[in-house]
Amino acid sequence: MMKISGPDDHSPASGRRRSLLTLAGAGLLVAPLAPAWAQFRVEVSGVGAKQIPVAIAPFQGATPANADVPAVIRADLERSGLFRLIAAQGGALDENSRPDLGPWRERADALLTGSVIRLANGQFDVRFRLWDTLKAQDLGGLSFPVAAADLRLAAHKVADYVYEKLTGLKGVFSTRIAYVSKSGARYSLWVADADGEGAQAALTSNEPIISPAWSPNGAQLAYVSFEARKPVIYVHDIANGHRRPVATWRGSNSAPAWSPDGSRMLATLTLSGNSQVHEISPNGGGNPRRLTQTGGIDTEAVFSPDAASIYFVSDRGGSPQIYRMPARGGNAERVTFNGSYNISPAISPDGRWLAYITRVGGAFKLQVMELSSGNIASVTDTSDDERPTFAPNSRLIMYATKVGGREALMTTTLDGQIKTRLASVPGDIREPNWGPFPR
Repeated sequence: MMKISGPDDHSPASGRRRSLLTLAGAGLLVAPLAPAWAQFRVEVSGVGAKQIPVAIAPFQGATPANADVPAVIRADLERSGLFRLIAAQGGALDENSRPDLGPWRERADALLTGSVIRLANGQFDVRFRLWDTLKAQDLGGLSFPVAAADLRLAAHKVADYVYEKLTGLKGVFSTRIAYVSKSGARYSLWVADADGEGAQAALTSNEPIISPAWSPNGAQLAYVSFEARKPVIYVHDIANGHRRPVATWRGSNSAPAWSPDGSRMLATLTLSGNSQVHEISPNGGGNPRRLTQTGGIDTEAVFSPDAASIYFVSDRGGSPQIYRMPARGGNAERVTFNGSYNISPAISPDGRWLAYITRVGGAFKLQVMELSSGNIASVTDTSDDERPTFAPNSRLIMYATKVGGREALMTTTLDGQIKTRLASVPGDIREPNWGPFPR
């Protein structure tokens, strides 16, 4: 029988994901977030169509070298694939005064002006104003008084404002991501900005950590740890490092996924001897309720955004495919038909798209399906993709892969036109999950 996932081969890229049960040792650190030591530049590749030309004038004031606010804003907007950044000419512009928009009108549809001023108390005041150059219209601005450590967050919030004003959609630049790294015999669970920068360790262990999943309110992460010499699901409070086991039943407890309101959780349990999808409480306790009823392997279940359905992987038809069924149980219908190996479903928050991993020959490729039509597109040119996860505005997908022989976190637009390599810590990178909008 084929194997979809398990404690010693959890992902399609099995060659670099093995030996989960062969590691000895202990040494578990659970703590409030600790900073990473290394960061890398964001690299954007590809050319998208229908991009909005935007100019960012030099900001007034002195920006610390470790948090160049205009540079962070530019990288955010470029990564979205919706904007073409125009090189600014001239010096800084006062965001409190109306600029002469005439010289900008031929080059850009929008102009961003701003300043970063150090205050007497050591904080920085990040101010900005956005202009529609075509309509000569003031699109508003804000002020963010922040500590030096929060300058990048302020820049992400400025980029969110620009994105929303020019597209009508919420920006995702101030959201967070989670992923797992393996360096030597050490596994770490990281929380980082949406561009991968500012990574902080939430958990470090000599035992494997897999399947991180953000709670809908962004305050907690569920994940699977093997420190008890078996897979156990924990829920971890990001702010204080406290955690609790929520699934410790006999056998394997894996693949946690939250309901949209955070009141329920899906998990793959082996209480019946084989992997089946169950509903459990994210608070722990109570009895799990079995949702799938097959003699094969059912796993990797996720809720639809309206919580009415679940999508999951099953080998009930002879090979791993993605199925859909009512969230409270019932008959399942097959969703994927192309190829003999389709796993790791991720549903976009707007309910329009299904991202998943398909095997093509010996390659593992990210696919995107429009659920209403069934149309499928392959959106990457890499061959070791795994674990897709959508941005909360449904416009970007993050995944782990290899680029040039090196582990990488990537984002792609839904059409595959714009791809970005995110910053990450050194080591074997896996299991990314994109957090919700801040609350």
